[in-house]
Amino acid sequence: MNVMEKIREQAGYTVAMRRHFHSHPELSWKEFNTAEKIRAELSKMDIPYTEVAGTGTIATLKGNSAAPVIGLRCDIDALPIQEIKDLEFKSENEGVMHACGHDAHTAMLLTAAKVLSENRHLLNCTVKFIFQPAEEVVSGALAMLESGELDDVDRICGMHIFPFLEHGTISVDAGPRYTSSDTMKIKIIGKSGHGAMPHHVVDPIYVGAKVVDALQSLASREIDPRETVVVSVCTFHSGRLSNIFDQTADLTGTVRTFNPELREQLPTMIERVIANTVRAYRADYEFEYSMGVPATINNAECSRIAEQSVRKILGEEGLVSMPGTPGGEDFAHYMNKIPGLYAFVGCRNEAKDCVYSLHHERFDLDEDGMSAGAAFYVQYVLDLQENIGE
Repeated sequence: MNVMEKIREQAGYTVAMRRHFHSHPELSWKEFNTAEKIRAELSKMDIPYTEVAGTGTIATLKGNSAAPVIGLRCDIDALPIQEIKDLEFKSENEGVMHACGHDAHTAMLLTAAKVLSENRHLLNCTVKFIFQPAEEVVSGALAMLESGELDDVDRICGMHIFPFLEHGTISVDAGPRYTSSDTMKIKIIGKSGHGAMPHHVVDPIYVGAKVVDALQSLASREIDPRETVVVSVCTFHSGRLSNIFDQTADLTGTVRTFNPELREQLPTMIERVIANTVRAYRADYEFEYSMGVPATINNAECSRIAEQSVRKILGEEGLVSMPGTPGGEDFAHYMNKIPGLYAFVGCRNEAKDCVYSLHHERFDLDEDGMSAGAAFYVQYVLDLQENIGE
């Protein structure tokens, strides 16, 4: 089967699906109409499905053999962003926008499901199509896994539209794709008092500023410079009046790395810096560290097979290399249990003003790039089933 030819025959369907979802975006755990539309399309394809976690859907397409079981996943939720680009299919939901390409992800997976269902005689495996809610709040993947519906999956694949790659290209590099993403909360406890008499107080703002500065020494002076490490304080709140020192300052931030071993060490390292810094200035502290999503790391064998798939649909020039990025993706939870692959699919086209980053209020994508993503899903299934056996 010429996969790209089959996918291009469905280009009108892919675009129509993407534009429907783009016009009707829904926030995490509220994707009710989105789920209804997905399920309606699956019913038309005669692919049975199970409703999971409220707005999640897992559809199962059985081929000539029950095994292996291959999972293909997309995310379906939107962001609380006001769209400002004047598209004919602009968001109809005020303050909600598909600014991260999940509309395209859903359209690509539906297109892949359509083509595979029409050619199910070529399948010597079972394919599970995973339409996951709540990726933006990094809680949907765990809910899908906890359902037990994916316990039999042997390999899993996901992808993300990427505005930093030209349309018609795909990256399936082995190794790290996204960093882990953890959260820290720091409370600096000082002594309140009058703003004109700082010698009578312990200023939590000053101490907090010293903590922010000191934390930067971890990446610059304590950790191997070849490692990717981000320790960022992103909020800092203290006080209500211009002439009063409050007793406390509250700071929150994000911590990221590709290295799972370093990830386990970072909370202790961060707290040591905080503790020694605040005590030098006669203050105290409270520290809370929450592990979020682990790093997304592509399985080497899955990447090797995926490279062959990309070459088949796009040629040698379509296979590109893209370094991992310090974003967080809850697809990592699947890959902690199942050998898998996460692809970056190019959607950049300056001529069409498709140049803005993900989560930008003017984000848009070259819809021609969706054919590459949908074709990759299909070709990867066909190639994977021949390589992993039963």
